[in-house]
Amino acid sequence: MTNEQLAKEILGLVGPASNVRQSTHCMTRLRLQLVEDHVDRQALKKLPGVMGVNQQGPELQIVLGPGKAGQVTDCFQALLNQTPEPAPAPETQPPKAQVGDGKALHEAIRQKNATPAKLLLKKIANIFVPLIPGFIGCGLLTGILALIRRLAPDIAGTTLFQILALAGNTVFWGMNLFVGWNTAKELGGSPVLGGALGALVSHPGLTALTLSGEKLVPGRGGVAAVLLVAASGALLEKRLRKHMPEALDLFLTPFLVMTVMAILTIFVLQPLGGFVAETIGYAATEAVARGGAVTGALLGGTFLPLVMMGVHQGLTPIHAQLISQYGSTILLPILAMSGGGQVGAAAAVYLKTKNPRVKRVIASALPVGIMGVGEPLIYGVTLPLGRPFIAACIGGAVGGAIQAAGMVGSRALGISGLPLAPATTNVTVYLLGLAAAYVAGFVAAWLLGFEDPKEGA
Repeated sequence: MTNEQLAKEILGLVGPASNVRQSTHCMTRLRLQLVEDHVDRQALKKLPGVMGVNQQGPELQIVLGPGKAGQVTDCFQALLNQTPEPAPAPETQPPKAQVGDGKALHEAIRQKNATPAKLLLKKIANIFVPLIPGFIGCGLLTGILALIRRLAPDIAGTTLFQILALAGNTVFWGMNLFVGWNTAKELGGSPVLGGALGALVSHPGLTALTLSGEKLVPGRGGVAAVLLVAASGALLEKRLRKHMPEALDLFLTPFLVMTVMAILTIFVLQPLGGFVAETIGYAATEAVARGGAVTGALLGGTFLPLVMMGVHQGLTPIHAQLISQYGSTILLPILAMSGGGQVGAAAAVYLKTKNPRVKRVIASALPVGIMGVGEPLIYGVTLPLGRPFIAACIGGAVGGAIQAAGMVGSRALGISGLPLAPATTNVTVYLLGLAAAYVAGFVAAWLLGFEDPKEGA
């Protein structure tokens, strides 16, 4: 089934087009917000190319896998755009008040699911997800160059090597600007003002200034400080625009935002952000250093449920802060082991199942699982079968214990599985832990077993 055909089939099950309030996508899922939820989820799951169906709050999420999710969403959106506006309803149809009742009910459900915690996590994700390609590209480049430097030290002195090393550092060098820009944009402020405030936090000219007898440190507080500063700036800007005369708004509002926020940043928000950042860094590194394998097992074994609930999005700024503060995040390699447990558990299911559809789903989802995208395996294989999901958590715990014991860090964000290896601070230990997660997930799933779905299920 082509992407166009799959998009048509999905629209046929969730439609008509007027029933689709919004269609977006992430790396692996087509995300739909519907006016009325009358969808046959079992029929959706049986479509070729659909690896799973999940509901998170008001969103119906159809798991399609990396790459395919974006392509199918484009086709789906094109179909929505081609659909003409519905003609006025004839008198024989239900009155508008009755139709409106359904919309009102959906809106009530949406509001009920829009809890402050979920909305906060969504905003955090919207700030950092656009940065992931940069983290991946620069992190992998930095990791590969580090391997080359160990294997062939003479190459490190060449001009080409130094240019690539500089390129690998760019996203981290400019991280505060990007985070400030996206934070202001997400909160309804001017992105350029958020970026400017992020630049202020890391401006090298701060070294020439002293405050209470101490020299200021450029970049102190890292991502935590920038989030505080850019968010406060966006809120101040929105408040000013409500009361500012239109004739003065263009000139006076940006001036006041930069003036007020410059003072607040240096005297209040950057020191506060520095305290928060140092606390996060200390807590994360001490927990792993002191707890060792036990902490790693707990984190690696419980990460999959966090992914299901969407809570993992809130960890991205913590990873970014650790990279900014220490050059690598010690948490990511541990949490990535949950994907290794998934791969092992799914492999065991593939060998034991007699259901051809389950075999097809695993055959398509397993390669992307090895490459670090585990959601198709979660929603298409292990979670629906129950016990294999527990086995995957066990595999993640075993791998996480090894990563924590070896204190392995990652210089990149947004990737896991096998592709993360070059970006880690200890490739050998990382690969050893990943292999252990594969094996433990496989053995646990084999021993725990599962109820094999009947053909056609």
